[in-house]
Amino acid sequence: MGGLPIQSSSSVISVQSQKDKGSTIVASGPDLKPKKRICCACPDTKKLRDECIVEHGESACEKWIEAHRKCLRAEGFNV
Repeated sequence: MGGLPIQSSSSVISVQSQKDKGSTIVASGPDLKPKKRICCACPDTKKLRDECIVEHGESACEKWIEAHRKCLRAEGFNV
């Protein structure tokens, strides 16, 4: 199911379905922007980081926190 065009002032806006949200930001121009929202990027390292923090506390999980930051940087985020 694709987006539905909606007429607004002088331009057409594409509305995405809930299923597609967060995965359609496209990089363009000289400044490459992340293709995903930060909350949706790096789910594997995010899960490991969060589980470690809940079980052991933030100070004991620097390894997982840094691994998640490294993954986010690879995705184009400035963290």
